[in-house]
Amino acid sequence: MLIAKNISKRFGGVVALSSVNLELHPGKVNAIIGENGAGKSTLMKIFSGVHTQYEGEISFKGKPVKFKSTKEAEDAGIAIIHQELNLVPYLSIAENIFLGRELTNAFGMVKVKEMNEQAKLLLARLNLNISPATKIAELKVGQQQLVEIAKALYTNAEVIIMDEPTSAISDKEVENLYSIIAQLKSEGKTIVYISHKLKELFTIADRFIVLRDGATVDAGNMADVAQDELIQKMTGRKLSIERRDVIINADEELLSVKNICLKHPLFKSKNILHHISFQLYKGEILGVYGLMGAGRTELMECIFGLHPQNSSGEIVVNSQPQKIKSPADAIAAGIALVPEDRKLHGLVLGHSIKSNISITILKQLEKWGLFVNAAEEKALSDDYIKQLSIKTSSHKNLAKNLSGGNQQKIVLAKWLATHPKILLLDEPTRGIDINAKAEIYKLIKQLAAEGMGIIMVSSELPEILAVSDRILVLADGELSATIPIGEATETTILKHAIQKN
Repeated sequence: MLIAKNISKRFGGVVALSSVNLELHPGKVNAIIGENGAGKSTLMKIFSGVHTQYEGEISFKGKPVKFKSTKEAEDAGIAIIHQELNLVPYLSIAENIFLGRELTNAFGMVKVKEMNEQAKLLLARLNLNISPATKIAELKVGQQQLVEIAKALYTNAEVIIMDEPTSAISDKEVENLYSIIAQLKSEGKTIVYISHKLKELFTIADRFIVLRDGATVDAGNMADVAQDELIQKMTGRKLSIERRDVIINADEELLSVKNICLKHPLFKSKNILHHISFQLYKGEILGVYGLMGAGRTELMECIFGLHPQNSSGEIVVNSQPQKIKSPADAIAAGIALVPEDRKLHGLVLGHSIKSNISITILKQLEKWGLFVNAAEEKALSDDYIKQLSIKTSSHKNLAKNLSGGNQQKIVLAKWLATHPKILLLDEPTRGIDINAKAEIYKLIKQLAAEGMGIIMVSSELPEILAVSDRILVLADGELSATIPIGEATETTILKHAIQKN
């Protein structure tokens, strides 16, 4: 369907792609695999008409093409579904599907009824039984993703690029997505699938193309390659994750959480969290696992003081009861939170690495109460860039220009600057590559070895098992199990995660 020959792309002096060669086959799921910074996003932006200046040739359906815009690529039959969904929240499903290509009559009036009817047919193809007049803001993430696919189907796209499509949806929604992909394959559509979840790729993908450092290193059938072999192709070396061999002293209680409850913000009679109690010890890594909607993120947010009006319970740090009614109270008590969505809640993307790292301790960096001490701020950022091996040429670089793994390190750095006793990590490796994950794991273990207490939420069972000393399992807003790592298996954890008391 599509052949790329010797595609190269530079941004100033930085080589993003270097002589990339690949083929995308129709009726197949073509997995593009590689670490962050490998060039996956840049290549997809070339295919979809975002980047128009590059070297090399693209052949689409047997004919050479060079798209001048995203609209030109869409009109030709290439659609992209970004990880951060590209929908207008307060327009309806139908209005989003037809946005920029509205159906109008001879007087230029929008044919609302006809648009709704066509949208309804598209939604039926995707098993989404919702009125096309529904506002996007009222939909779950998985349903919004299906609207993006409906948009692609309306343009009659023959190549559909999916970027991390399962990163924020439930297992049930994942199954539905897989069945839709199977249907699209049967229609001869070419699916390009980008994901860092290797287990998922072995489930859904037919073919793989590995990018490393902006170049293609291998391609073939998924059935012909093993997971360890694929990791080596991605990283250029074999990575292994070892469990910590430490004994936690239960006498050194760092954090005690008692009877945490959280009311639903809209339905006051309904609780999101029900009487959750647990302890965290000095130097311990406490894993938190649960299925979508179990209340994992909400638990971290309650501890950090983000829901003072709707939450209740007791929080004790170092034997001292704390009244945490705001994030400022949490920080004063020695608690820090690395949020799930680093781009929305963790970073100021348009600011420099330096200002992102220093943002949590500006008062300490003040000079005469008038301005920030520039020398101290630079020294602080340079120190964390070195400590955390943040890949950048300068602390002046903007956060938005770094890879996901390096962005996550900046978020970690800004909270480590506060010298917390307790570090809350909500999906700390979401959307980052296998090598960046290994670096984050190493850092987490190092911080715990230095005495910090760490609570880590993750939806990936292998990650929870590799890093944790104990595991809390949440189900429907309740604590369904506390499992020592020596007794933990994927089967045991899942059994408790689907249990409803």
